[in-house]
Amino acid sequence: MDVSSMIMKRNSSLQISRIDLLFDVINYFLMSMVLVIILYPLVYVVSASFSDPFSVASGKMWLLPHGFTLDGYKRLLNYSEIWVGYGNTIFYTFLGTMLNLAVTLPCAYAISRKDFIGRKIITIMFMITMFFGGGLIPTYILMQSLGIYNNRAVLLISGLTSAYNTFIARTFFQTTVPDELVDSSRIDGCSNWRLFIKIVLPLSKPIIAVLGMYFAVAHWNSYFTAMIYLQDRSLFPLQLILREILVQSKVAAEMAMYDTSIALTLAEQAKTAELLKYTSIIVATIPMLVFYICLQRYFVQGIMLGSVKG
Repeated sequence: MDVSSMIMKRNSSLQISRIDLLFDVINYFLMSMVLVIILYPLVYVVSASFSDPFSVASGKMWLLPHGFTLDGYKRLLNYSEIWVGYGNTIFYTFLGTMLNLAVTLPCAYAISRKDFIGRKIITIMFMITMFFGGGLIPTYILMQSLGIYNNRAVLLISGLTSAYNTFIARTFFQTTVPDELVDSSRIDGCSNWRLFIKIVLPLSKPIIAVLGMYFAVAHWNSYFTAMIYLQDRSLFPLQLILREILVQSKVAAEMAMYDTSIALTLAEQAKTAELLKYTSIIVATIPMLVFYICLQRYFVQGIMLGSVKG
């Protein structure tokens, strides 16, 4: 009887191990497919930035560089508007992210405390903004009334915080900062602001990294707000300059197909636009990749802690 039970246990364990093996194989296959889908566009853009534009347009380059050239990066160094946009984007991203954190973190901490009077009403008001907005025209009129139209402040003040990021930070504070810590700090005579600055913020590095990443990426990739509210080209962010390059490349290519008299000139413009397009994408992407790598440890930890409960 003991021998038969041992054989049955052995067979069941073998069956479980086979199921686990099949599960691992399927997971590895699916993850490999996802990796290829995500990685191929990145490799393509990098290869295209070092390839001849006509090779890219004709489909000769599909993975590795074809007709290796550094003309794109040489032209980029001499294209002044790219660097003006780059400097503006760095300014908007850095200062905008600091302002976002300065507004979001205290607000999230306040509504996370159970002794804060009216926190439920304020939370409901935040939730309403997640489903309803004033619209583009009222917002445009508001920016003009505030006197920040065609001003750098419009990219910093508009969207100063978001309900989604506020709720992530609120959940983090609720799960990380215990009530006992708050009570003991108050017994020692610590004020709310001193408690927040001296105790809560040092414990909140993961969520600060998460929110900083969210806000920084949003500022870095933003172009629509600048397209609506900015007219002075010296204030344009990098993404708006890149958008103009993409539009210029498309228009030049289409006009060259229908107007043979200026086909050579437009083809040269399209070639230049293609060179700048891919090289600009690489140059514009690298800072965010480096930023994410530096904050990866805090980012993973913070996003998991902030998603424990709603």
